[in-house]
Amino acid sequence: MSRRKTREPKEETVTLGPATREGELVFGVAHIFASFNDTFIHVTDLSGRETMVRITGGMKVKADRDESSPYAAMLAAQDVSQRCKELGINALHIKLRATGGNKTKTPGPGAQSALRALARSGMKIGRIEDVTPIPTDSTRRKGGRRGRRL
Repeated sequence: MSRRKTREPKEETVTLGPATREGELVFGVAHIFASFNDTFIHVTDLSGRETMVRITGGMKVKADRDESSPYAAMLAAQDVSQRCKELGINALHIKLRATGGNKTKTPGPGAQSALRALARSGMKIGRIEDVTPIPTDSTRRKGGRRGRRL
């Protein structure tokens, strides 16, 4: 009786990111949405179509009141930069966004600390752009005719 032929498994090389030369910058886009309730850091490719990593401040802290804090944003940004480096992204364009619309146009407390943490963790920063939606003629704010009564 003849022996069965067994195929030996071939070793496959797995690459997570694009193949680049040493020292070449590979850009992603970090969409930082900082409201007064939470901070989202969402990294996509340059077209914005493919999500690489998305982490919020609420994923990093236990208490609900700390979700928008600078500390939670810093922890989220450190996780984001670590994951980006695993994927081969070493530079980021930043798109910073506040709530906007007929709500506040100023970013929340986590925006600046998230940006600083990304820069401190070794990511190169390309362009920083404010993409807060600002209406040319807004819809009516909540609160009614006589406003919010305290």
